[in-house]
Amino acid sequence: MFKNYLKIAWRNIRKNKTFSIINITGLAIGLSCFLLIALYVMDELSYDRFYPDANRIYRINSDIKFGGADLHMPVTSDMMGELLKKDYPQVEQYTRIYTFSGDKLIKKGNDYIDEAKVANVDSTFFDVFKLPVIEGDIKHALIEPNTVVLDESAAKKYFGTTHVVGKTIELRDEKNPFYKITGVVKDIPRNAHFHFDFFFSMKNVDYNWGQITSHNFYTYLRLKQGADYKAFEKNFDHYIDKYVLPDAKKFMNINSMDEFKKAGNSLVYSMMPLTDIHLYSNRSFELSPAGSIQYVYIFSAVALFILLIACINFMNLTTAHSANRAKEVGIRKVLGTEKRNLVSQFLFESTLMVTLSLIIAVAIAYFVLPLFNDVANKQMALNSLFSPYILPLLIALPFVVGLLAGSYPAFYLSAFKPIEILKGKLKLGSKSGGLRSVLVVFQFAVSIVLIVGTIVVYKQLNYIQTKNLGYNKDQVLIVNGVSALNDNTNAFKNEILQLPGVTSGTLSGYLPVSNSYRSDNTYSKEAVLTPKNGFDMQNWRIDYDYIKTLGMQIIKGRNFSRDFGGDSTATIINETTAKILGYADPIGKKIYTSTDAQGHMASYTIIGVVKNFNFESLHQDVGPLCFLLGGGFGSGVFKVNTSNIQNLITQIQNKWKALAPGLPFSYRFLNESFDEMYRAEQRVGKIALIFSVLAIFIACLGLFGLATFIAEQRTKEIGIRKVLGASVQGIIQMLSKDFMKLVAIAFIIAAPLAWWAMNIWLQDFAYRINIEWWFFALAGLGALAIALVTISFQAIKAATANPVKSLRTE
Repeated sequence: MFKNYLKIAWRNIRKNKTFSIINITGLAIGLSCFLLIALYVMDELSYDRFYPDANRIYRINSDIKFGGADLHMPVTSDMMGELLKKDYPQVEQYTRIYTFSGDKLIKKGNDYIDEAKVANVDSTFFDVFKLPVIEGDIKHALIEPNTVVLDESAAKKYFGTTHVVGKTIELRDEKNPFYKITGVVKDIPRNAHFHFDFFFSMKNVDYNWGQITSHNFYTYLRLKQGADYKAFEKNFDHYIDKYVLPDAKKFMNINSMDEFKKAGNSLVYSMMPLTDIHLYSNRSFELSPAGSIQYVYIFSAVALFILLIACINFMNLTTAHSANRAKEVGIRKVLGTEKRNLVSQFLFESTLMVTLSLIIAVAIAYFVLPLFNDVANKQMALNSLFSPYILPLLIALPFVVGLLAGSYPAFYLSAFKPIEILKGKLKLGSKSGGLRSVLVVFQFAVSIVLIVGTIVVYKQLNYIQTKNLGYNKDQVLIVNGVSALNDNTNAFKNEILQLPGVTSGTLSGYLPVSNSYRSDNTYSKEAVLTPKNGFDMQNWRIDYDYIKTLGMQIIKGRNFSRDFGGDSTATIINETTAKILGYADPIGKKIYTSTDAQGHMASYTIIGVVKNFNFESLHQDVGPLCFLLGGGFGSGVFKVNTSNIQNLITQIQNKWKALAPGLPFSYRFLNESFDEMYRAEQRVGKIALIFSVLAIFIACLGLFGLATFIAEQRTKEIGIRKVLGASVQGIIQMLSKDFMKLVAIAFIIAAPLAWWAMNIWLQDFAYRINIEWWFFALAGLGALAIALVTISFQAIKAATANPVKSLRTE
């Protein structure tokens, strides 16, 4: 029986080549899209799941609302983990990560290498995050100061081997620059929310320990088996009352947390499961760029819809093509073939076609995957599809899709009455296409939603690129790590300013892009800090030329000046700060801030107000910020004006080498760092565009097949109309108008859905575009034009055919 099914199926595939090619191609493209997106979704969902105790590890997050600031951070005080373990038996272990010391310059040979993937961690780090150990006693590796654990790549990079325990590495600008290597571990897999090559002992952190209200440490807890983290979170109120409140009283006139809350402030600690961090956390100071569960949902839906579009094509074309097999069904029924055998035959044929499509789809995915990895910034491998979790799904896919796509045609064909078929009384074709019309509408509705979505994403990205940010990001060169020059820092700046093509320069690590310094403190316009008058504010250290170099605008008062000796105790605030302070004219007024945990206060005189500039992502509103003079010289920032930028960079590098032989020279451009902040959105835009085009192509492929079939079914009718004087234009309109109506209905359904979906996506941006009417008009007209071009090919072919040949057609 199976051999008979296979022969008949193969004979029909070869007999109807055009129909088979359209069906198999459409399904193959749809399935390959589905496979690629499935790989993407699997990769996003896999983050941090490789740790043995991943389901019991949680990070503590801090949400602080104070004054005009609303802070959402993944960091806590240095003491929180230790105190929680001491007070609550549910905590089995804790560990901390500290990264605010910045990059490390590590010596190799006679040169130093700038290493960014460095962190100070507790000795308990490898107890919580159990990485495979290559060498060393990892349990005691970081107990002593000046010890370090390397990952495999770092060990090979500096020593050419992983057998390095007992050896030392040398750091620059450290009180004790030599660190003993006490362990080597395997590299952290790429699907983790943090990546470090060097793990230094926490005992080498130069920090004012014991500040309960200062949040600078990433704190992770491992709870005991069976402990409910949601129930454990209820202990945080007790922790705040016991430890945070007494510390806050030292520098703030406060008696209770209720008083703090009544003033409109809040302090909330929460726990986030380790496996949720990558997709559900997008806080300030994340250890790596976060993903988004929203995009996982979006791409999962896109994969499903593309697969459905491909299946709908199969169902549409197979059902429509059933007229050509009506007599076969009638004869087989007269000869005694049972309905179930006919159903089995047609389901076997559809499953065979889906299997062929799947084989082609896997081949397409294999060749396209490197390009998809490049666009999605992933390192996915196709063999992930053959994991124990996915392989069963892959095997079941031809049967599931074959059943889904072939069930209606199978039951539809097998239900034909043989007498009516053989007498030619069965009405088939365009007049029995109610379901086909519904499916075509669905296909184009999905396609139009994808087109609108792509337009909105690209318009929002263009808005980000062209928005007036309050500073000039173009032609600004950043030389990294100038603080390593020590006493030669200012000399380096002055020498660069002498070069042709350099118009101005400043020294500061505080820049309005990611991977830059950040510092905040509590401020008040009164000398006594209270919950009502205090607010958290960014305080950036800059020099005299910072505002000029970045093209910022002073709207009140003046800039820092060497002509005023008192500017060391002066400050320049932004408009948001001025609004919080509530002064009609803040110039000359003072603001106060605490300088230590004992509550000693320092005052700064406001000398200027800078126009608001976006110093964080456009996902966020502009918060309060002030500039202070001096310090913070992490980078050299230069405004350049030259067409030969590469020559200028070579000259700057030569100056660097002359002042700092052996130190690494690195640079970046401010606009590139700005673009990096929106890399995720740019990737989404590219992926959305690619899959929108493919969805439309698959839909049009089905439309082409359907138009071909209907033109064949109406061959005699077209011939008679032409003999009776119908024009070519009239016949084209007759064949096209029904399809155009379906596309119009699809647009009516798709437009509100697209507006709703993209409005939700835009809510994530504090600064966003308005969804304009022409987005929908462009998508609708585009879909209509694409459909018309697709149909016209067959319509014109049918309309220009010789009517004599048409009337001879059986």
